[in-house]
Amino acid sequence: MANHELVLGHGQDAELALGQNHHDFGQDHGLGLGHGHELDLGGHHHDHDLVLGQSHEHDHDLVLGQSHDHDLGLGHHDEDHQLVLGHDHHHHHHHGGELALRQGHEEDSGALDVQGHHHDELELSDSHELTLAEAHHLGVDQSLDDQLSLEQAHELALHPHDLSQAPLAVAPVVQSRTMVVSPEFQLAVGQEFPDVMSCRRAIRNTAIACHFEIQTVKSDKTRFTAKCAAEGCPWRIHAAKLPGMPTFSIRTIHDNHSCVGINHLGHQQASVQWVATTVEERLRENPQCKPKEILEEIHKAHGITLSYKQAWRGKERIMAAVRGSFEEGYRLLPEYCKQVERANPGSIARVYGNPDDNCFRRLFISFNASIFGFVNACRPLIGLDRVLLKNKYLGTLFLATGFDGDGALFPLAFGVVDEETDENWVWFLSELHELLEKNTENMPRLTILSDRRKGITDGVEFNFPTAFHGYCMRHVSETFKKEFSNPQLVNLLWEAAHALTVIEFETKLLEIEDTSPEAVVWIRHLPPRLWATAYFEGTRYGHLTANITESLNSWILDASSLPIIQMMECIRRQLMTWFNERREASMQWATILVPTAERRVQEAIERARGYQVARANEAEFEVISAHEGTNIVDIRNRCCLCRGWQLYGVPCAHGVAALLSCRQNVHRYTESCFTVATYRKTYSQTIHPIPDRTLWNETAGQGQAEEDKMEMIIMPPKSLRPPGRPRKKRVRAEDRGRIKRVVHCSRCNQTGHFRTTCAAPI
Repeated sequence: MANHELVLGHGQDAELALGQNHHDFGQDHGLGLGHGHELDLGGHHHDHDLVLGQSHEHDHDLVLGQSHDHDLGLGHHDEDHQLVLGHDHHHHHHHGGELALRQGHEEDSGALDVQGHHHDELELSDSHELTLAEAHHLGVDQSLDDQLSLEQAHELALHPHDLSQAPLAVAPVVQSRTMVVSPEFQLAVGQEFPDVMSCRRAIRNTAIACHFEIQTVKSDKTRFTAKCAAEGCPWRIHAAKLPGMPTFSIRTIHDNHSCVGINHLGHQQASVQWVATTVEERLRENPQCKPKEILEEIHKAHGITLSYKQAWRGKERIMAAVRGSFEEGYRLLPEYCKQVERANPGSIARVYGNPDDNCFRRLFISFNASIFGFVNACRPLIGLDRVLLKNKYLGTLFLATGFDGDGALFPLAFGVVDEETDENWVWFLSELHELLEKNTENMPRLTILSDRRKGITDGVEFNFPTAFHGYCMRHVSETFKKEFSNPQLVNLLWEAAHALTVIEFETKLLEIEDTSPEAVVWIRHLPPRLWATAYFEGTRYGHLTANITESLNSWILDASSLPIIQMMECIRRQLMTWFNERREASMQWATILVPTAERRVQEAIERARGYQVARANEAEFEVISAHEGTNIVDIRNRCCLCRGWQLYGVPCAHGVAALLSCRQNVHRYTESCFTVATYRKTYSQTIHPIPDRTLWNETAGQGQAEEDKMEMIIMPPKSLRPPGRPRKKRVRAEDRGRIKRVVHCSRCNQTGHFRTTCAAPI
C-alpha cells in the first residue's frame, strides 16, 4: 500500500503512520517524521489527530483537565509534519490543536528534552496555551541521542507494513547506553596500553560503562579487534602491538553507535573476574562484605544488575587470593603444624592423612597456654561438642572445652576430621588423654559432659575410665521436646535437673506427672545419675550443659566457613585475644575471689543473717531457718545437708552462717579455682602469633628445609560439599524436632510439592 500505517490507540481507526522514507529519522537518531508520513495516536482517524483526554463539543484538540482552547504547540509545524493530540469529535484543526514535531535540522534535535530549567521548559502562557517557547526548538540531550532510531525500529516492532489489526507490544529498555562517560572510560586513537590484557580490560570497562556489549573479532599476540555486539551497529575498534615491545596501541575507532545499547539485565563483559577486580579493594578492607552488598555497589556504580552467583563467585575468587584456596590449606597443613609447635613450644599439632591416597583425615591442635591453664588452674570439668564445617569440603570440628574460675569457656583442644564417626571420636579422646597424661603427674578425675553418642561414650570409657560422664542437658531437653512439645513440661524438666536433693527432684517429677504421665515414664527411662544434679556423682559446679558452640556462636560459625588453615588461625587469634584481655582484666580485680564467686558469697552472707546457728563441736553446726528447716554443716569437710557447698565449691548460705558464727574467713573455704590468684594463673601463659605463610621457609632451619621436601603432602578430602547454600545459623534447641509443614499442590492435589514445581501432565 502507498502509505504503510501502524495503529496505536483506543479508536477503531487510529493510526500510527510511518513513512517509507527511512532517512527522515536522520543520523541524529531523533524522532522525525517526513513529509506525508504522519504519526497518529488518537481516538479517531480524522486527519491523523492524536487525542489525549476528554474534550467537549468545542475545538479542543488537547485537553488537560478542564481547559478551554488550550493548544499544545512544540516548535514550528506544518500540515505535513504534525502529531496531533486531542479528542476531536467534530472539528479538525491544523493550527489550533496539534502537537507538531519539527524535523531535526541540527545534530542535537532528535529527542525530546524537557528539563524545566531554562527557556525550553513547558510554559503556560497568559492565553492559557501550553507551549514550548519558540525561541528554542526541540532540544536534544546528547546522552539520549541514540535511544530511538529507525535502524532499531524492528527492535520496537515498528515494521513498515500494515499492522492495524495487531496489538503493539514494546518491551521497556532496562539499561540504556549513555554517551557521556567518565574520561577514565574514553578511548582514543593512539592510546597505548602495557600489554594486550590491559588493552582488552580497558575496552571491556568502556563497554560496561557505556552500556553496550562487544564481540571479539580477532585476538592474538599482536592484534585485537572488537565490534559492538548489536547487529548492524558500526561501532568497531582495532588495536595492535607496537614493534619490538609489548605495548598495544589503538589504531582505529569507529565510535558512532546506531544501537540503543543493551536492553536486558546483566552484561556479557561483566564476568566473574571483572566482578572480582571491581570489588577487590573493598573485600580486602572488609572480608565480611556480603554478595548482596557487592551487587548493590556494582549496580550503583555501573548501572548493571548481575546475578547473586556472579557476586558470590567474584568474592570467592578474591578471598582465595587473599587467604589462599581450600586445596592449598590442606597441602600446607604439615608445615602449619610445625609453625604452631615452633611459635608455641609445648603445643601439640598433628595432621593425619589416609595412607592410600594422602587425603586429609584428621587434625589435632592444642596450644601450650591452654594446656597449662587447664591443668594448673581450671576446674576438672570438660565439655565436648562439635561444629559442622561450612567450607568447600565436608568435615567436622571437634571441641574440648574447660571452664575457668569465673565460669567462662576455656577451649582446651581442637580436632578436625573428614567426617563425624564413632571412630573419629574415640581418636579425639585418645589424643586428649595423651595430652593430659604428659602434662600431669596425677590424672585428675574428670567430669565430662556430652551428648553421650556411642563414639564419645566408648572413648571416655577407654581413655578416662574413672571420669564421671554425664549428659549435656541441652541434648536431653531437645530429645524431650521432640516427644512432648509442651514448654511447661520442658521447664519442669530443667527444674528437676537443677534440684540439689532427691526430695526436690521427686517433687518436680510429681508436678510433671500431674500434667503428663507419659512424660514421667519417658524421664524414668533415662538414668538420673547421668543428668540430674541430685543423683550425679561428679562435680559440675552448676554447669549442666556443654553448649560450647552456642556460646561461641558469634565467631566459630564464621571460622568454620574458611579454608582449614585460616579457620585454625581464626581460632588461635581469638584465643590469643581472650588470654590477653582476661589476663589484663584480672589485674584490676581487688577482691579475693573472682567476680561470680564473690557475688555468690555476698548473696549467701545476706541470706545467712536470718539463720540461727547452734554449734555441736569445732566442725559441726546446726543451722535453723523458719522456711527451710534444719541443715547440718561440717566446715571441716566443707559440706552441708543441702548439698550446695559441695556441688558448687562455694559455701552455701548455711555454711556461711556457720563460718560467721565461729569468726572464720568465708573466702578461705572456697575452692582454690575461684580465687583471683588462680584465675591469673589460668591465663598466665601467652598464645603466640604464627608467622605469615610467606615467611615459613625462612623460619625453618637449613636441615629442616630438606626434610620438608620429603614430607607427605596432604590432599583435600574426597567428599565435596553438596550444592546449595549451607546453613549459617545453628538450629536452636527449642526449634529442633518441630514438625515440618506438609506442602500441597493446588494443581494435581498431591502432597510434597508446590504448583510451581508440579510435573503432572495437564
